[in-house]
Amino acid sequence: MMATAVALPPRYYLDNFRRLCHTVEAQYGDLLQPGEMQLLQAFYRLEPGAQCLYLRLASRVGPWFRLSRLSYPEIGHLEGPLAALLDAGFVQRAQALGADEAGSLYTRAELRQRFPDLLPAGRDKAADVAALAAWVADASEQDAHSLLAACAGDDVIIAPLHRDWLALLQLLFFGNRRQSLTEFILSDLGIARYPPYALDRAHRLFATRDEVDDYLACAALADAYAELREAGDQDGLLALARSLVGQAVQHPATEGRWWRLFNRVARQLERLDERELALTLYRRAQLPPARERQARVLEAEGQWPAVAALCEAMLAAPWSEEEREAAERILPRARRQLGQAPAPRRRDHFARLDLLLPPGEQGVERAAAQALGAQWQAVHYVENGLINGLFGLAFWEQIFSPLRGAFHNPFQSAPADMFDGDFYPRRRAAIDARLAALAAGDVPTLLLQSFDANHGLQCRWLNWRLLSRPLLEQALAAIPAAHLLALWRRQLFDPQAYRRGFPDLIAFGCEPGDYCMIEVKGPGDALQDSQKRWLRIFAAEGIPAAVAWVQWRDD
Repeated sequence: MMATAVALPPRYYLDNFRRLCHTVEAQYGDLLQPGEMQLLQAFYRLEPGAQCLYLRLASRVGPWFRLSRLSYPEIGHLEGPLAALLDAGFVQRAQALGADEAGSLYTRAELRQRFPDLLPAGRDKAADVAALAAWVADASEQDAHSLLAACAGDDVIIAPLHRDWLALLQLLFFGNRRQSLTEFILSDLGIARYPPYALDRAHRLFATRDEVDDYLACAALADAYAELREAGDQDGLLALARSLVGQAVQHPATEGRWWRLFNRVARQLERLDERELALTLYRRAQLPPARERQARVLEAEGQWPAVAALCEAMLAAPWSEEEREAAERILPRARRQLGQAPAPRRRDHFARLDLLLPPGEQGVERAAAQALGAQWQAVHYVENGLINGLFGLAFWEQIFSPLRGAFHNPFQSAPADMFDGDFYPRRRAAIDARLAALAAGDVPTLLLQSFDANHGLQCRWLNWRLLSRPLLEQALAAIPAAHLLALWRRQLFDPQAYRRGFPDLIAFGCEPGDYCMIEVKGPGDALQDSQKRWLRIFAAEGIPAAVAWVQWRDD
């Protein structure tokens, strides 16, 4: 059963932030610089109302706020908390105001009331702000202060300080910049419950302050790249790319981020026809699709011996399934260019079901399931949920085993390295032992035990709304353990690629081994690469599967 939702206390966000701070102190207190620790202690000394006001301001889009427009019932009157924040240096008052800032703080009617002569009627707010900007630009610096005085009147305009410090605390707690304090809320409400796993200094992501600073440096460059691309600044992007060429990548905690940034920047360089610089970055990156993109750039330049050699290296030791498939597509072209005979092209021949169905509103998958129900004891619409769920149950302990850097915070549904190619290699001994235990043991019993022990806990592999115990029992009774082990070994090689592309339906007969996975395609649909990948594996492993091609009946 999922936990019952509860009402949050009025100052829940302060409780959550204090928990975050105490956790960061416990895990990373030795890595915090003196100024960062002093800010933490200064925050602790603030009275709760001031702490709440600071967190409220820092969590909103700003940077500037009008005190008269703020209202937080759980804090009450804001004058006292604001005075404490100003005195402690957590908030600043505006000394001047730019036109854009005035435009974001005040409505058009308010601006017109304050500047009736400067903003004639019949204009929109953007034109009003532009007029204010021109006035400030042509006037003296004093007029920027006058703009503030004219806008604010008796109002107080403030902005929170130390946002970088807050971002650092959140990074150290979550181990990434993606998650936020919202995770606490989902947990507190009972919407999300997470498995227990070790969180301490022995397992933390960053071992040294250099690693923290390296992460922040990479993040800053990633933000800069996004801004340059958004602005279409080609010169700036080229300068950033050249700076990356000599970038040292030396910390396990951050190397994946650098390599992903190299790949993103290099891909944009390709689009700009800067191939040599793109190749340089791809050769540095040690994550897919770096080698595939190298092969494609070399192919575009007609460097066929290099293309062939690189594809052969990818096939000999692929980093991912998608990389292997890309090499299989590119290598024959290179061999033809080199005068070599490519290997015979593989032709797919998948079992086929032709269904002529009446049109309806339930969707092609459910319509096919209903029609196939006459031939099978049961047909379920499961898509990726069933086999992924079985994988999660089979390897639950290995997924949530404690390794350094795998778990950064209490709100993870998978380890940080689940999908980057390191999951199996880092846990090879434990996973191989589990595979041996599954091969020698009673798979249905082992997975049902895992289901009962972990039901409702967050895991990226399980959709608890789909994976009911009756469905699990039916699947484990029908699917031979050998088939499941074959599927799991594939998923362990590349969890990212092999967690998608499963057939839409699974049909069960009355006897063990009597089942079929069925991909449904409506009129005009085509099989995706990920679906073909699994259908080929099913054929190689003797797993029953078919593609149902649906046509709508014209009644």
